[in-house]
Amino acid sequence: MTTEYQALLCNNTWTLAPAPSHGHIIGCKWVFKLKYKPDGSIDRYKARLVARGFHQTHGLDYFDTFSLIVKASTVRIVLAITFSFGWTIRQLDVQNVFLNGDLCEMQQPPGFEDPQRPTHVCQLNKTLYGLKQAPRSWFLKLRTTLLN
Repeated sequence: MTTEYQALLCNNTWTLAPAPSHGHIIGCKWVFKLKYKPDGSIDRYKARLVARGFHQTHGLDYFDTFSLIVKASTVRIVLAITFSFGWTIRQLDVQNVFLNGDLCEMQQPPGFEDPQRPTHVCQLNKTLYGLKQAPRSWFLKLRTTLLN
């Protein structure tokens, strides 16, 4: 949890601000997962802070959503090219991939509340997993980067 929290701080994911009287505060929670090695032994423990996006209201907290879908034919083409050139295939796990976008306020992460400002909220500068617009923000950033 500390590693994830430090990564979020280093990426300037949020700024602590007083809670707005008119705003809708999104909750958050920690999600834990075990990552395994190919032999079945435990590789590492993973913690991710996710927003409770199911509390968001369309038109108030977000306007557009997006779901990236890869066609099976695209995967087959990539695999065919890879094998024909003798390349190796590796899986890529990008940490903090959704940290892009314009957002609203979120409660402070459980277990990491600021003792000097306990009533403040996190004014999000970047998106987190769980938000309705996170996939759209990530795809727009990836698309722009690849085209450039």
